[in-house]
Amino acid sequence: MGDPKSAGAARPDERVAAASAEIRRTTTHWGTYDFTVRDGRARATAAPPDNPFGQTLANGLHETLDHPLRIVRPHVREGWLEHGPRVGGNRRGGEPMVEVEWDHAYDLVARELARVRSEHGDEAVFGGSYGWGSAGRFHHAQSQIHRFLNLDGGYVSSRNSYSVGAQEVVLPHVLGGPGMGMFDWSPQWSEIAGHGELVVSFGGAPLKNTRVNQGGMRRNRAAEAQRACADAGVRFVLVSPLRDDLAPELRAEWIPIRPGTDTALMLAMAGHLAAEGLEDREFLERCCVGYERFRSYLLGERDGVPKTPEWAAEISGVPAATVRELAEAVAHRRTVVSLTWSLQRAQYGEQPYWAGATLAAMSGSMGRPGGGFAAGLSMTHGIGLHRGSMGVASLPQGRNPVRAFIPVARVSDMLLRPGDTVDYDGEVLTYPDIRLVYWAGGNPFHHQQDLNKLLRAWNRPETIVVHDSWWTPVARYADIVLPVATPLERDDLAAGSRDTTLLAMRRVQDPPEGVPTDFGAFAEIAARRGFAEQFTEGLDADGWVRRLFAETAARLAARGVELPEYDEFVKLPDGVELPLRGGDDIFAKLRENPEANPLATPSGRIEIFSGTVAGFGYDDCPGHAVWLTPAEWLGSAEAAADENLFHLLSHQPRGRLHSQLDFSAASLATKIDGREAIVLHVDDANRLGVADGDVVRVSNARGACLAAVRTTEGILRRVAVMATGGWYDPVSPGEPGSLDLQGNPNVLTPDIGTSRLAQASSAQTCLVRVEASPEAPQSRAYEVPVTRRAAP
Repeated sequence: MGDPKSAGAARPDERVAAASAEIRRTTTHWGTYDFTVRDGRARATAAPPDNPFGQTLANGLHETLDHPLRIVRPHVREGWLEHGPRVGGNRRGGEPMVEVEWDHAYDLVARELARVRSEHGDEAVFGGSYGWGSAGRFHHAQSQIHRFLNLDGGYVSSRNSYSVGAQEVVLPHVLGGPGMGMFDWSPQWSEIAGHGELVVSFGGAPLKNTRVNQGGMRRNRAAEAQRACADAGVRFVLVSPLRDDLAPELRAEWIPIRPGTDTALMLAMAGHLAAEGLEDREFLERCCVGYERFRSYLLGERDGVPKTPEWAAEISGVPAATVRELAEAVAHRRTVVSLTWSLQRAQYGEQPYWAGATLAAMSGSMGRPGGGFAAGLSMTHGIGLHRGSMGVASLPQGRNPVRAFIPVARVSDMLLRPGDTVDYDGEVLTYPDIRLVYWAGGNPFHHQQDLNKLLRAWNRPETIVVHDSWWTPVARYADIVLPVATPLERDDLAAGSRDTTLLAMRRVQDPPEGVPTDFGAFAEIAARRGFAEQFTEGLDADGWVRRLFAETAARLAARGVELPEYDEFVKLPDGVELPLRGGDDIFAKLRENPEANPLATPSGRIEIFSGTVAGFGYDDCPGHAVWLTPAEWLGSAEAAADENLFHLLSHQPRGRLHSQLDFSAASLATKIDGREAIVLHVDDANRLGVADGDVVRVSNARGACLAAVRTTEGILRRVAVMATGGWYDPVSPGEPGSLDLQGNPNVLTPDIGTSRLAQASSAQTCLVRVEASPEAPQSRAYEVPVTRRAAP
């Protein structure tokens, strides 16, 4: 049994080790954490005591830094080394990667940029990135790559985002302002708690989404802000196929709805208000344009189809009596019409946002405290908590000399169809002939729909260069991989979106020997390209961070706010609380005096009917909100004939941010035996002959994947839900059409634009067949790929 005197007591060497440990606090997109550091390496991760909600994503975070999947040396694809750059005929992902020396790798990238620009022009370079690479203001991968490529001659860029691409294009036509501006104009949770009576939440506001915030955050406050509304007596109604899209503490009434039919329900609610004379006529006449034309559509005067509750019931599956009661509640109570981001990631995704804004304008609550239209409440942490920004300085990116761009979700079409044209927001764009893709930050094998189509497209360019820290899918499918330091291995500043705390990002540990930051790698290549001085401006990374802090301090001083000196600031574990600027409630001002406070629309009013959009002549996005039947939905004849067809919804994961750190303990805890789960109604699982934990094959004409069953009664029958972000893991890497073993829903989702207006992602318009899988090979997503060293 051992010596009872020593039971539980630390040995001398353990006491010494504990005494030498240091706690280092830093900030990430998913919160602020305390790292226990010993002998220069992170040994443990914990959320601060005042933020227990952040602990879920802290689990195992320190273990990712020295993980076997970590890349510490540059690599080049074997076929690229042997055959050189070529258009088509590439087998990216299906060949070994060859380790090379740093100088050789930098030389290869610099020479290839020079060759492509010389032979094909600057429009042959595509700069790929996504904004979640780091929370820092300086070490922000998207800013770094844009600055580098702008100085190198420019690049073809992408516009809008996968998350809210349809909103970014349609709402400026309807409400004015920038595409992301609606997040500052939405009712705030504190206003709803103080003045609101009803929140009708289309798609919900799940707390899992508030675990992340662009630019970081000190403490998660979204849960308590939502709960305060329920405690104040606000009624929550959840309209969603999934019951847990609102927290149980909100005591929401659940209205299950067929996926993709929210627009029909909103139109029927609006139609009932119009038919019964319950709309806010005074606001519609003073502050809006185009209502009479829209009203004619609602009443069926132009198409012979009145948009009644009975009409919507046939489409949505929501009983007509429920539609009627909900519409009347909206008219008589201070109401927020709230829409989740996922509704727009579907074919005709512009329509629910246009319909929701119109319903809110009709309700009587628009521009009044605690009421109106909300776009994405709690879709990230800051939305609904604060308006405005701190105004913190960021890395200047310069001007892009290349004017060509694509809507972000049209990557595959651009690579596959150079020279073809595409409509977008009143323009006709021509796809450029891309020869070199440079990617730093983000994973297109997560974001992009129809991954088999993407793989065909990905094999067309001559060269693909990637910066990454681990063997992620995009690194495995590159020609040249430059490893870079992680956000936990760099010093920076963090200023969260709609957050009030400026934080120091203190490095937790040093990167592996020789591994640079993105800035360091770009500086090396810039030196070979002849513009190192312009890129660095004579500063190293620490010098840049200090410069950005000094610029921030000067801006704040002009507003009467004083910051401490930088060397004192970095010692503050809780950062500095700062007032936000901007973020006025523009609809309150509009209601008060529309002439003095016009919106940034052509009319200065809310455009229920937009002459601009109507003038584009798009049959898939006319001049006001309409119901358009999607290509894939449960109301189709195909779905009616085959009960094993399910509507697949792909939502944000609980244990990671997008696909980041899919191998971490936090992410693996959400999987079943290392595979992504597919959520089914228990009755559907019984009918298929499967139970919790069983592996099923999920397929359609675009592809197939394996997933593990998780059952619930809180989901609409014949709806399946899978998290996005599981690392793409085909049986035969590099071969389009190969079965994905990990459970990545984007091998199934369609790569079609929402409409000719926004050309955004349509991931949620997706029918799949689900069937038991007699064979279930294990995923190999977290195995290190085959590599070898270059011959001396």
